[in-house]
Amino acid sequence: MNSKSRKGNSVFIVSLLLTLTFIIWGVFFTDNLAYVTNIVYNGSIDYLGWLYLGATLFFVIFSIYLLFSKYGDIRLGKKTDRPDFNTVSWFAMLFGAGMGIGIVYWGVAEPVTHYTNPPYGEPYTIEAANTAMKFTFFHWGLDPWAIYTVIGLALAFFQYNKRLPAAISSAFYPILGDKIYGPIGKTIDILSVFATVFGIATSLGLGAMQVTAGMHDIFGIPNTLFIQLIVIAVATVIFIISINTGLERGIQYLSNTAMILSFAIMLLILIIGPTLTIIKVFFNTTGLYISDFIPMSLRLIPFGEGEEWIASWTLFYWAWWIAWAPFVGMFIARVSKGRTVREFVIGVLIVPTLGTCLWMSIFGGSALELVQQAGNENLAAYISENVSLSIFTFFDYLPLNSLLSILGFAVVAIYYITVADTATFVLGMLSEGGTLNPSNKIKVTWGVIQSGLAAVLLLAGGLEVLQTASIAAALPFTIILIVMTFSLLKGLNSEVEVQKGNKRIRNS
Repeated sequence: MNSKSRKGNSVFIVSLLLTLTFIIWGVFFTDNLAYVTNIVYNGSIDYLGWLYLGATLFFVIFSIYLLFSKYGDIRLGKKTDRPDFNTVSWFAMLFGAGMGIGIVYWGVAEPVTHYTNPPYGEPYTIEAANTAMKFTFFHWGLDPWAIYTVIGLALAFFQYNKRLPAAISSAFYPILGDKIYGPIGKTIDILSVFATVFGIATSLGLGAMQVTAGMHDIFGIPNTLFIQLIVIAVATVIFIISINTGLERGIQYLSNTAMILSFAIMLLILIIGPTLTIIKVFFNTTGLYISDFIPMSLRLIPFGEGEEWIASWTLFYWAWWIAWAPFVGMFIARVSKGRTVREFVIGVLIVPTLGTCLWMSIFGGSALELVQQAGNENLAAYISENVSLSIFTFFDYLPLNSLLSILGFAVVAIYYITVADTATFVLGMLSEGGTLNPSNKIKVTWGVIQSGLAAVLLLAGGLEVLQTASIAAALPFTIILIVMTFSLLKGLNSEVEVQKGNKRIRNS
């Protein structure tokens, strides 16, 4: 047995034991779990909220720098390598893994909730509507995609250009050298697996709540915790079946289908909804987002009230994206071989940001039009209090509401399966020493584990515990990501030097 396979087994065993310990903790000591995660949550916000803000802004600046840097022409892989997936499927897969289920869940709920409880100013006003859309763009725009850009590019570069295992620790080779195969590397990989499991469990918990809400809206099935647990169990069976079809079939086909349905539903609402208002919202909010980007990125309130809002929204989101970063980054790296650094940054940072902002303008802008202009203030209060039902409640106020509800339910269900499928694939890669095609046995094991964790966290207290658990798991990985940017720079510099040397040899 070589060192790499021993490393893979130890990472899998330790990660599995830690996760099982957490599940047992959640089942038998539920109140204690909620108490501890709340302590970690409050400590993170009070003492290290600034770290989340500063680090995330740094990732945005770093990603934009890469786009215009001398490294842009470096190809991920050999110079002769070309992408394994066409560009449309590539966008569909990274979008589905990155935030597909999230934008369906929050597309209506977040703008309306900010409108009723804005970060500053008076609620239920025109100013509150503009502020709500601006912060929605902020939370779903450049920042999360910059986090994914940094980790995805680092993993892809060291995996394809330096021939290192597909593991998070490989991204630190320029700093650690062969120590990535020792205790330090193992610790990084175990933390990655742990953060991934928590991030995925959060999403699966949210997804189960929304799938259940959709079933309640369309079929009248009770929207209860028991039904949510059944949804998780059924989805687990479905995505475990999908696991066996492999990356090139199951995940790609699911992602493409989700993307087509998403475009269909967006186009439908754009046509039958307040078209002109949607267009105005997109342009107006884009301007506000760009002009206020830096103040929003560094917004803390050392003197006065309002810090609770930042903790509940901005800091939670940044921790959530970072908790997801190992999973999404690994997956994006896996499907990005053959693209240049510049293509990668445009594809992972710019295009998804534009697509997400368009989605939020259509859903959020239409919902705010119903509330602000059409005078349905009760709708705003109802959505704010029933977030998982928000998109289906919103459809009830539009023409063709039955068709929209069925399409919306289909999109939620497919994204849910896609995320679970993709996460299982990545956890298999992480815990099997960086293999590009993990065994079905490992994938099935993680599939059952992550679904079990989502169920436990729902039982332990629902969304609040899911949120606090995510932040707790993300904190150490924030530091890891910052160090990773410097390691990536060293790696890219060495690649440029190698290419210059090869050019001199050819010209001599």
